[in-house]
Amino acid sequence: MDRTSQLFGVLPVVQTPFADDGTIDVGALDHELHWVLDQHADGLTTGMVSEIPRLTSEERRLLAERVCLAANSRDRMAIIGCGAESLRSAIAHARHAEEHGATGVMVNSPLTVALGDDELYGYFSRIIEATQLTVVVQDASGYIGRPLSIDLQAKLFSEYGERVAFKPEAQPIGPTLSMLRDATGTRAAILEGSGGAAIVDSYRRGIVGTMPGAEVCWAIRALWDAVCVGDWTLAYRLSGPLNTLVAMQTTVDGYVALEKYILWRQGVLPKNTHRPPTGYSVDPETAAEVDRLVNQFADALGRDTLSQPTSS
Repeated sequence: MDRTSQLFGVLPVVQTPFADDGTIDVGALDHELHWVLDQHADGLTTGMVSEIPRLTSEERRLLAERVCLAANSRDRMAIIGCGAESLRSAIAHARHAEEHGATGVMVNSPLTVALGDDELYGYFSRIIEATQLTVVVQDASGYIGRPLSIDLQAKLFSEYGERVAFKPEAQPIGPTLSMLRDATGTRAAILEGSGGAAIVDSYRRGIVGTMPGAEVCWAIRALWDAVCVGDWTLAYRLSGPLNTLVAMQTTVDGYVALEKYILWRQGVLPKNTHRPPTGYSVDPETAAEVDRLVNQFADALGRDTLSQPTSS
C-alpha cells in the first residue's frame, strides 16, 4: 500500500478497552479492531475519543502499534492521533506511527494555549515535515478549543498539497466545509468529522470519507455506500437515527460513554469500562433510547437487533 496515498472512505475512530486493573485490555482491543475491519471499514483511526489524552505515553504507543498491526494485516489504512500539548511530543508520536507502518496521522491544535495563525502554522508545518505521512489537520472545535481559520488551512494545503488532509468540525459544519473546499480549489481531501451525522450534506459538498465512531460502523459503511451510489432513500433512513444518536454525544466523555456502551451491547467489548475521571455515565433511560436507535439501523439493514441488556 502507498503510505502517502490519499485517505478515503470509512475510517472509524476506535475505543480503548480497559481491564479491571485499569490497564489497556490488549486482547479486547485486538478483537475490537478486527471486528471493525470485518464491517468493511477502510481503515482504523485513533483520536481523542480513543481516550488518548488519558493514556500514558507508553500506552499511546501501544495503542498505535496494535492499530497499525491490525490494519496492515488486512491491507487497510491506519491513521494515528498525534495531537499533544507540545510540538516535541506530537512529533515523537508521529514518528513512532510512521515507524510502525501508519498511513497517516491526525493532529489537533494544542488545547491549553490559544495560538494565532502564525503559531498554529508553525505547529502543523513542523509535524508535516517530520515524517512522510499524510497529516490530517483536525479542527476539533465542535467540542473543544477554537476553530481553525480557513486561511490557515488553505495556507497549509498550498504549501504541502496532498501531504495534508482536513477534518473540519467547526460550526456551521456545511458552510465551513464548503469554504474550505473552495479555498483549496476543490483539491484537498476533506473528511467528515461529526460522527457520521453530516455525511449526507457533506458528501454533496465534496468529502472523500468520514471518521465516525466505531460503535455502529456497519451502519455508517452502509450510509457511505448509499450516498456514493445515490441511494438517497436508504441514506435518509439511516441518517435520521444517526443524527439523533450523535446529538446525544455533546462532549468527548459523551462520545466515549455511549460508544463503549454500544460496543459492549453488541458483544464487541467484554466490559463497559472507562478510564476515570469521567463526566458522563449512561443511565437506564439513555441506554434504552440508544438501544432503540441502534435497532433502527439493524432493522433497516436486516441485521439482528439488540436483545434485552444484561449486567455489565
